[in-house]
Amino acid sequence: MKEPNHLYIAGLVTKAQEGSSDAFAEIYALTYNKTYNYARHYLKDDFLAQDALQEIYISALKNIRKLNDPTLFIAWLNRISFNICFDMSQKNKKTPQVTDAEILELVCCEALSSNPEAHTQQKDEYERLQRALDALPFHEKQVLILRYFRDLKLEEIATVLGISRSTVKRHIASGQDHMKKTLKG
Repeated sequence: MKEPNHLYIAGLVTKAQEGSSDAFAEIYALTYNKTYNYARHYLKDDFLAQDALQEIYISALKNIRKLNDPTLFIAWLNRISFNICFDMSQKNKKTPQVTDAEILELVCCEALSSNPEAHTQQKDEYERLQRALDALPFHEKQVLILRYFRDLKLEEIATVLGISRSTVKRHIASGQDHMKKTLKG
């Protein structure tokens, strides 16, 4: 999929800031597919992604006049998407649900039935890693999740979070250091 024309979108943003609903509708048409795919990838649920998409565009519409540089609309929309998806994933963590993949693993995994000790050890290591990740400062955790769990490139992370590439690198390095110290202790 080709990247949207940022200058064209900037012109539409300017019109939308002046109150043109047609311009915002065109912005939506040009960006919803990528935004939905991001939400679906982040939330791993089609229905949650649809809910997130609604919230993302409602927030964008409500706050579009606050955007000072219309050429940064895509980065701004990405930031809104991340924040809403992050919030939704945090709300859904409170009620853990077993996924189809987890059920399939339990039913089909020969290693589990032949070596429950190895499975228990792997589960303990995962839980230890999750606790270490949860203990990180918010920005470090955010960057590490996007880098290692969402497989985003440094430039993509910088765009989504609205920070520089060097700040992303710094957060990754300090997050890794904190993780090493926590996991050794």
